[in-house]
Formats: sequence, C-alpha cells, structure tokens
Amino acid sequence: MPLALCGAAAGTAQAQQAQPNIVIILTDDLGFSDPGCYGGEIRTPNLDRLATEGVRFTQMYNSARSCPSRACLMTGLYPHQVGVGEMIGGPKKKLWPEGYSGFRDDNNLTIAEALRTNGYYTAMAGKWHLGDKPTPVDRGFEDFYGLLGGFTTFWEQSKYTRLPNPETVRIYPEDEYYSTDAITDYAVEFAGKAKEQHKPLFLYLSYNAPHFPLHAPKERIDKYMDTYMKGWDTIRAEREQRLRKLGLLPEGQQMGPRGEAPGSLFLKQPHALPAWDSLTADQQKDLARRMAIYAAMVDIMDENIGRFLTALRENGQLDNTLIIFMSDNGACAEWHEFGFDGHSGLKYHTHVGDELDGMGQKGTYHHYGTGWANVCCAPFNLYKHFAHEGGISTPSILWWGDKVKNKGSIDNQPCHFTDIMTTCLAASGTKYPKKYEKRKLLPLKGVSILPIAEGKKIESRPIFAEHEGNRMVRVGDWKLVASYYNGQKWELYNIAEDRTEQHDLAEKYPKKVAQMEKLYFEWADQNNVLPYPQLMNQYAGRKLKIYNEK
Repeated sequence: MPLALCGAAAGTAQAQQAQPNIVIILTDDLGFSDPGCYGGEIRTPNLDRLATEGVRFTQMYNSARSCPSRACLMTGLYPHQVGVGEMIGGPKKKLWPEGYSGFRDDNNLTIAEALRTNGYYTAMAGKWHLGDKPTPVDRGFEDFYGLLGGFTTFWEQSKYTRLPNPETVRIYPEDEYYSTDAITDYAVEFAGKAKEQHKPLFLYLSYNAPHFPLHAPKERIDKYMDTYMKGWDTIRAEREQRLRKLGLLPEGQQMGPRGEAPGSLFLKQPHALPAWDSLTADQQKDLARRMAIYAAMVDIMDENIGRFLTALRENGQLDNTLIIFMSDNGACAEWHEFGFDGHSGLKYHTHVGDELDGMGQKGTYHHYGTGWANVCCAPFNLYKHFAHEGGISTPSILWWGDKVKNKGSIDNQPCHFTDIMTTCLAASGTKYPKKYEKRKLLPLKGVSILPIAEGKKIESRPIFAEHEGNRMVRVGDWKLVASYYNGQKWELYNIAEDRTEQHDLAEKYPKKVAQMEKLYFEWADQNNVLPYPQLMNQYAGRKLKIYNEK
C-alpha cells in the first residue's frame, strides 16, 4: 500500500525544529514517462502519492548524463565550472583542461557543506559518481553508504562502501543483499541519527536503480512479462494516452516518433528502430524480459521510497520535510535496439528457453536497448547524452506537506539542477558565503523553486547545457539545440507550442537563432566549455569529425 503522507501522526519530536529536513531523491537513468504519475505502466504508488500531494515539474532540466548532472545538483553551478564537463575518469583526466579535469574542491561548495554550517546533520545513501577522491565525507557529508563509482552489480555488497568508518558496515546474508534495499536501510538509519542528535536532516538519497546492469528478483520480473510482451509500439501508444489524460502532453501537440538508434562512438551510422511486429518471437521474449527487469527495479525503488517515508513519519520527521525527486538524465539508449550483455557495447545475446528465467540474476549483465529507451523517454526525442528533451527533461516532484498550496498541480516553468542548491539554502535559511575555508566560491547559477509550491512564478533566466558536443540554450519558450552526431546543426523550437521538438523553426527565424547562438557561446566561453571533437581528439586520442561550431 502507498504511504498516506499528509496528516499522518507525526508525534512531537520535531515540534520545536524551525529548519525543515531536506531530502533529495535522485534516481539513475529513469525516463520521463516511467513513473505512474508521469504516464507510465510501472507500479509507483509512493511517487504517485508524492505527486498527488505535491507539485510535478514538466521542464526540470538536468545535464544529460550522470557525472555532470550530479556535479550540477550538488554545487548549484554548471558542471564545466567545477571540472565535470565530461565523465569522471582516471588520473589522466587531471591533465585535461579545467572544465574537464575532475570534480574541483577549490571554487565550489556542496549542499552538504553549506547546510552543515547551519546545524544540519548531513548524510548520503546511494551513488556518488564524482570520483573516488574527494569522497562524500570529504565534501560535507557526515555519513555515507553506497557506490563511489558509476555502476555495478546490485547483488554484491562488497561493491558498496561505508564511510567514514568502513568497519561499521552492515553485513547482510549473501542471498539477501540487494543494493536498493541496503541503500534504503542506511537512509532510514541516517534519518534516525538526525533525530537522536536533535538536528535537522539533510539526506541525499541517490539510488543507482534503474541503471544497468539490470538486476532484480525473478518473481518481481515475472510480474511484468505479460505487460512488455505487448511490445514497445503498444506500450508507447498506451503511454501517449495517459500522458494526454494527465495533461503532460497537451492536445494538439505531437508525440515523438518511434525514432532511431542514434550515432555514437559505437554506432557510426544511425538507423531507424524496427517495429515490434517485425522482430522474431525469440527476440520479442528476450527484449520483453529486459524491460521487465528494468520495470521491476523501478517498482522496488518506489517500494523503498515508501519504506523510507514511513520511517520519517514514525520518527516524527515527515511533516517538516522538504522532498525533491528527480532523475539524473533521460533513459539510456546505449547503443542499439537489442541492448547489450556482459559489458557496455554492441554485443548482445538473444536469450531463449530456460535462459530467460536467469536474466537479471546474480552473475548476469544486461541492458534493454534503444527501443525501450524510446518508450521510457516518451513523449520526447532522443535520450541520455543528448540535449534534446528526452535527454535532459526529468520527471521531478516537490513535496513539502502543508506548505504546498497547490497540491497535485503540474508546473511548466523551466527549472534546472542548479536551482536545487539555491532552493535548499532558501528552505533552510542558510546564507551562501563568498569564501569557505580556503576556497573562493563562484556565485550560484540557480534560483529557488520554492515559490512554485505556492503557485507563483520563479525568476526567469537563460538555461544552458552541453555534454559531448550536444548543447542547448533555453530562453523563455524558445530552445536552441544541437547534437554532435547530427553535425551540430542548430535546431530551434517553441517549447510552449511544440513540447516534443517536432517542428524545427531555425530556417523560419534566423535572427532568433543568431541571438540565442550568441548567448550560448558567451556562456560557453565563460564556463570552461570547449569544442567537443577537438577536446576528445586531443586528450582522448580519438579521431572525431570536426564540424563548423560557430
């Protein structure tokens, strides 16, 4: 059963606590329309309840991929400003230009560092992905349990770390460990520590689900097999109906097409995604099983979010808690319609017969591929990595009990991950300093989104993104966007009238393109953003084609 949030018996444990608890819930590679409250068929009653009692955002932008989004979220700055314009890498990345050399600790502050100076107990449970050094406990978190890197098995507890005291890690029976459950166990523990210390809680609950490798208990996977045997064309059509009914896809606006497997480092030439009915019966069963695992992972994550919220309620902490839910990027289309096995790449195996039952279990490594990613990103174009809506527009919910005056509303104002730091500061009454220890801090880029909880407008400003040569600038209703593998040719969309980017207006409005292009390159010059192919060719030894960038 989903948790009843508002009006729950909360006791008096925090009756005198003026500062709210703040919980940021980040999920990994979740598509825009995956949760039920965003039109998905996956069972997410707890997220649905948060949406019913909170506010859903339709235009909350991330930075298109894990490391850049997390850097942006944690610091309130654009990722290139803090050295995370690319993915976090090994020691050689330190030799790259400053916008790409790794998470900096000399010009920024994390939310945890800021709130800790204002009396908060700060903890993190889940995926860090900002490098092995500095660790979360080096950047303001008092306690951490989770994954320092980007992805690993969900079944092996040895892959997960407890800091600052590794010897205090819980030991689970080997046949009972599943990382989403363990991460939530620690989230509950950390919330309890805040209560014991009579401090407000800041918790960064950063699930690595549903990122590959796709892993879930067999009985949870089985529950979704009949659903996904309908195929990706039918599931997309059903999502479109629910998106329209929920008001998330306005009448008169088009759903994005089935689309294509885009060009990438692995796939030099894009190709159209096939119709489900064109696949063999064995291919359909294999692909349905992959998506069923993914859905089970989301289902289990939602169940654990409910378990955590129950713990807050029982601790007397829930009524005074601000919760913001997001995904770090769009659904992952790597790298073609059949997914991959063993490791990221083009190789895959079509599982048949008894092999299907073993998928998603210990020792396996699967991904679901571009066909299902196209469903998960519905109604949008493109995916993780890209600056089109499918890559950077995240499902996002704000819940703050009775402080939300327009419960169940949908807000269409453009927001950005840089806004989360500013929002946490505003909610907690924390001032952002010009200096911290020996650091001279850059000014924050975001604005507070708290006025949205009262149905008010937030401050409007341009929003930018760049990752791997995929780039965009958003100004009011207008968005200028380009992708590297499409020759970095600018496309122009009026998002208010064309939410899914189906009608490119660049040729019709060349002056607007020029104005917005100027804004973009001014931002790039000021924020350590370098031309993508030249950067990769010089520092990563690649031989990528160079397009006319300006």
